[in-house]
Amino acid sequence: MFFFRLLSRLPLSVLYLITDILYLVARFVIRYRKKVIDENLLHAFPELSDKERKKVRNRFYRNFTDTFAETIKILTISEVEFRRRFVIVNQESLDNPVKNGVSSLMVAGHVFNWEFGVVGINLNSQVPVDTVYLKVNNPFFNELMKKIRTRFGGIITEKKEFRRGMLTLGKDPRVVLLGSDQRPPSSESRYKRDFLNRPAVFFEGAEFLSKKMNLFVHFGKMKKVKRGHYHYEFIPLAKPPYDSESPHSITDRFCEMLEENIREQPDLYLWSHKRWKI
Repeated sequence: MFFFRLLSRLPLSVLYLITDILYLVARFVIRYRKKVIDENLLHAFPELSDKERKKVRNRFYRNFTDTFAETIKILTISEVEFRRRFVIVNQESLDNPVKNGVSSLMVAGHVFNWEFGVVGINLNSQVPVDTVYLKVNNPFFNELMKKIRTRFGGIITEKKEFRRGMLTLGKDPRVVLLGSDQRPPSSESRYKRDFLNRPAVFFEGAEFLSKKMNLFVHFGKMKKVKRGHYHYEFIPLAKPPYDSESPHSITDRFCEMLEENIREQPDLYLWSHKRWKI
């Protein structure tokens, strides 16, 4: 942990020099998951030429490696610098239901830099924030990510633990952050639908919780302004009552909004993930 804290104290401009090297290694030496990335981009953007998809892939490698520098920097970044680099729009829309005694869900996808999103919400929110996460197998890196994600407050709850205590959302209102584009294992309950032109499966935690407990749901839309600078907006996705809502309506709406976010800046999505494996 000491090494990463020491590394984090370097200016982000210096950390980017390190990730510049990682970028070259990922792109030209090991060609990190190139086949997976190319296949994903081909299905998602069949209208693009090979040259255009290659350009997206190469910008993805840049964003992917830059994320290491930005995420490590979170360990020691000052509040002033973080606010300068990460601007949130419409935070009050996410907070207001909680102030009125009703928990609020924020659903988002793996759009760079989502770790800034977690930290930014904790910093800007005026109500309690709970981030649901999947435990990292390596104990050291699991603890490191917990330190990073709670840099400016908030709590993080492992997914299994959250499931056991999710009914407390009624008596203990808070904002809950859910990464809703992860691929569920076959042992889990899954919803199958098309996503970026291919069948994919989804968790439906937000679908279940919002309709079961009449919670408000917002989508977190990420935009990269320039290197190391982001704009994050909370867009209302659904609100109670849900009596007239069709099954899967919230998951469907989330997928549509995430697709729109991805199409605006396709190089920000995590294309190296085997997202479409059924």
